[in-house]
Amino acid sequence: MDVSRRGFLKFSVGSAVLGKNLSAGPALAGSEAARLQTENARQTKTICPYCSVGCGLTVYSEGGKVINAEGDPEHPINEGALCSKGASLYQIVNNPQRLLKPRYRAPGASQWKEVGWDWALDQIARRIKDTRDRTFKIKSRSKVKEKNAAGVEAQVEKDFVVNRTEGMAHVGSAALDNEECYMLQKMLRSWGVVYIEHQARI
Repeated sequence: MDVSRRGFLKFSVGSAVLGKNLSAGPALAGSEAARLQTENARQTKTICPYCSVGCGLTVYSEGGKVINAEGDPEHPINEGALCSKGASLYQIVNNPQRLLKPRYRAPGASQWKEVGWDWALDQIARRIKDTRDRTFKIKSRSKVKEKNAAGVEAQVEKDFVVNRTEGMAHVGSAALDNEECYMLQKMLRSWGVVYIEHQARI
């Protein structure tokens, strides 16, 4: 039998869609088609958390469990299209290897151990405070150009009040919205952090 490449693809796709031999005909296949998996599912609109593009998603859930995720055709950015990472978003929730509790590996240890959320958050807060206290600068000396009494410009060293820490940095996530980024900026600036970056720029 002489089959062209186009004919082979038509046959393969048709067989996969109908789930049976094409000789059965579309009428029979349609009458026996199973109901859509998402027919009675609850739809929730959300944004993909992976990169800074901000593609829209429609997540389908049933009985409190995510059963499907696909691109939102009404979203102005992706218009229903998704990259390979966005298309696999369903696996973020439905993955047996997903970590549900924080893990900690002590210095010098070879194994990670599961810890409680309260302990982990206390440790993070304590280390941020210790690092800030240890590296905080109230003043910094810099060279500036100034004119002396004779009107001649020369470089002099002066102390400037900076109130900053150079011992910490922060990288924002693409999953953050504008309001969250605004609040994070206020918090980080109040700590004196100057190295602030965002995934959208990296």
